[in-house]
Amino acid sequence: MARRVERVQQAEQEKPVVEAGPFTLSDVKQLVEALEGTDVTSFVWSRSGDKVVIRRGEKPATVAVAYPSPAAAVAPLAPLPPVSAPAAAAAAPAAAPAPAPKAESKPGVIVTSPFVGTFYRAPSPESPPFVDVGAVVKKGQVLCIVEAMKLMNEIEAEVPGKIAEILVENATPVEFGEPLFRIEPA
Repeated sequence: MARRVERVQQAEQEKPVVEAGPFTLSDVKQLVEALEGTDVTSFVWSRSGDKVVIRRGEKPATVAVAYPSPAAAVAPLAPLPPVSAPAAAAAAPAAAPAPAPKAESKPGVIVTSPFVGTFYRAPSPESPPFVDVGAVVKKGQVLCIVEAMKLMNEIEAEVPGKIAEILVENATPVEFGEPLFRIEPA
C-alpha cells in the first residue's frame, strides 16, 4: 500500500500543474494518459465552463425500442358481454367518430380517385371549375384534376349524366379510391 501511495505522489510531482481556463489538447491527452491502466470507464471533468467527457472500453449497447403501430379495428368473432351504462358512457368518447354518410347509399355512379394526390376543381386558381353541381356531363368530359407527384391528371366522367354531388373540397388531399363525384346517369 505504501508503494502505491509513493507512486501516486511521485506521478503528481512529475505531472505539470493544469492551468485554470479552457481545456487544451495537451490537457485532454494528460487526462487520457492518467486513466490508462485503470478500471475507470467513464470520466467527466468541468472547468471554467468547459467540460471533458472521456469514455473507455466497449461502446454501450444501443437499445432500439420499437413501438407497435395502432392496429386496425377488427370485428369480434363472438358477441361481447353487455356493458353497464356507466362503462358504456366512458367508452363512447374513446370510440372512433362516426363516418360521414357514404355517397354509395344514394343513387348514381361514383367517380373515385385513381391514385393519391391533390384534388383540383379547375385547371388554375383563376379559371372557373370544370363542373358544378347540376351540370350535365358527357362520357369522357373532364371533371377535375388530381395532382400526383407533380403531374396533373385529368379525371373524366365515366358515364353521361348530371353532377349530383361534389364530395371533395378544392385543393385537398385525396386517397386512392376516395369518392370525388356522384353522377346521376341521364
